[in-house]
Amino acid sequence: MSPPFAFPVRRRRLVASAAAGLLLLRPEGGFTHVRAGVQEPLPAGLFTLGVASGDPLPDGVVLWTRLAPDPLRGGGMPDRPVQVEWEVAEDDGFRQVRRRGVAIADPALGHSVHVDVRGLRAGAYYHYRFRAGAEISPAGRTRTAPDVHAQPERLRFAFASCQDYQAGQYTAYRHLVDEELDFVAFLGDYIYEGAPNPNAFRRHDGVGEPYTLADYRNRHARYKSDPDLRAAHAAYPWIVTLDDHEIDNNWADEVPRDPALQTPEAFRARRVAAFQAYYEHMPLRRSALPQGLDMQVYRRLRFGDLASVHVLDTRQYRSDQPGSLEAAQDPARTMTGPHQEEWLVHGLGTSGTRWNLLANQVMWAQNDRRAGPEAVFSFDNWDGYRVQRRRLLDYFGSGRVQNPVVLTGDRHCTWVCDLRTDFDDPASPVVGAELTGTSITSGGNPDIAGFHATYDPIMADSPHWKYIDNRRGYVVCDVTAERLLSHLRVVDSVWTDDAAIHTAAEFVTEAGRPGVQVASQEARPLARSTPYAGPIYDVHDDQDAFPLRA
Repeated sequence: MSPPFAFPVRRRRLVASAAAGLLLLRPEGGFTHVRAGVQEPLPAGLFTLGVASGDPLPDGVVLWTRLAPDPLRGGGMPDRPVQVEWEVAEDDGFRQVRRRGVAIADPALGHSVHVDVRGLRAGAYYHYRFRAGAEISPAGRTRTAPDVHAQPERLRFAFASCQDYQAGQYTAYRHLVDEELDFVAFLGDYIYEGAPNPNAFRRHDGVGEPYTLADYRNRHARYKSDPDLRAAHAAYPWIVTLDDHEIDNNWADEVPRDPALQTPEAFRARRVAAFQAYYEHMPLRRSALPQGLDMQVYRRLRFGDLASVHVLDTRQYRSDQPGSLEAAQDPARTMTGPHQEEWLVHGLGTSGTRWNLLANQVMWAQNDRRAGPEAVFSFDNWDGYRVQRRRLLDYFGSGRVQNPVVLTGDRHCTWVCDLRTDFDDPASPVVGAELTGTSITSGGNPDIAGFHATYDPIMADSPHWKYIDNRRGYVVCDVTAERLLSHLRVVDSVWTDDAAIHTAAEFVTEAGRPGVQVASQEARPLARSTPYAGPIYDVHDDQDAFPLRA
């Protein structure tokens, strides 16, 4: 048995390397020279931010870590490249090592490491870890996707979004670790850019919002300081996409939330910094490395002939949010940009899989915010981009797309809806389903009675709504060739250490029958929850912050 991280090297090659140093491939391309000889020792505590894996392929997966002994103050690393060894094994004792190598943690990318491992078996579990200096990282567990021609009987995954650090604890992730999943899809708002709130459950660091690369690095590090989040990353591969709070609330392309306060030049610089920090902290391939203002986020992953996951980007290419219902019906207005729409349509029509799952940020289904005859909408959602939405929904119903299901975040609530070509006409055809999942913490502990008092009357006038709820948690989906069964998993509180979790409702979409049905649900919202009796914390919830317009 080889000792841990034993890398056999020919003596002549070792001598040459020692004399000249090493030429290692930089993450952004090209090579960097790692000097040989005596160097200052690395600080202790290199792996404070944990490990992660992502974007599983049939033969590989991305492995991630970042060296950060002082994570909340820039990282604390010396300003030089550092060699990081990695290995992948079939067992948690690392006796059956299948791949190993050396990567470079470059200061230009915050000493982050992204290893695109290939040559693995399809549909297999693996364990991985890193070493830098004398330290070995925590181990992670990951899984490759099935072979593209495989016919898997089942796919089990969870999707989550909206994890405002200040709003509460990540107790939901503590339970998610035990779900036995193939992957986790995270649909946006991984960090929040808000200033520290002195009256919150826990506080952001610093004195204001992040604007610089250093600010965003520290904000990401604060989020990854949470042990439950790190455990969830180490347990499964993640497929991530971003929404608005990774940069600025409700941003659209090069337009910030508050153009009167952020100049175009200042917001572009902020976007560049935020994108780089996002890449540095996510298990993404080199194809996602930001190039100035641009970052390749939309992409597609396949799981045998069972499911394709089409990961969307609804921020970089969108038109600015409209100011009226009339403007929302402008045919030129786009949520995705024309190139991404063409990519999506082509991929949906040619996926060759039984299910087409869209990893999406903001709600597709029409979402009225006021009871009665007056309709009021948030135009940050697809309600603000109606012609493009109708065009895509018509395509859903064209017979060329197999079983489309949209998986959505953003709302801090659960909204389970049929997708119709015309939401104002109950007789229009149902062409798909949308599962909008709740938040991990954003919004804090919910006002359940107030939520239902507001939205139950609207639901009576919205026949495409099938289920609504505003408790915190995530959604687990079990996919077979015949059906997609979803379980809404909610925690009792995000303001306690020992919150229990339970299934509040289940939903089913049958293959070949567009739409979604409620398979089961609790009789009462609090039937299995223990009412929270502790202190009440101030929560800055953005869900009604964007102007609502008729």
